[in-house]
Amino acid sequence: MLSELDKKSVVEAIQAAEEITSGEIRVHLDKKGGKDPFHEAKRVFERLGMTKTKARNGVLIYLCFPRKQLAILGDQGINENVPEGFWDELYQSMATAFRNEDYCDGICTAVQRVGEKLSTHFPVNEDNPNELSNEITEA
Repeated sequence: MLSELDKKSVVEAIQAAEEITSGEIRVHLDKKGGKDPFHEAKRVFERLGMTKTKARNGVLIYLCFPRKQLAILGDQGINENVPEGFWDELYQSMATAFRNEDYCDGICTAVQRVGEKLSTHFPVNEDNPNELSNEITEA
């Protein structure tokens, strides 16, 4: 569903989003999926070490295109700060883009929105380390 050029665009969107926040954003593509995409996303979240960020402000966008699955997870620090319904709105926005087969734009727009929301609660600080890779992970 994503070409190499699309993947490059997603990584660039992650880098741009992380320039305005100390938060960490990851995108994971799963080729198999499972019965429960949220459960699968939680496993990936843990495996990628996303609970180990200093401010617990990581966000994972989990996608399994073959099963048409999508999950968005925020760590404890961000979940305590985003307004109710934010994740649902983001999910609906991505689902709409995907129904229109606009996969790359759907992901990049979501990453941008997550970065903007994270920047409100987790602005860039002086030593803004990149705690997690910006590369898309796949399994």
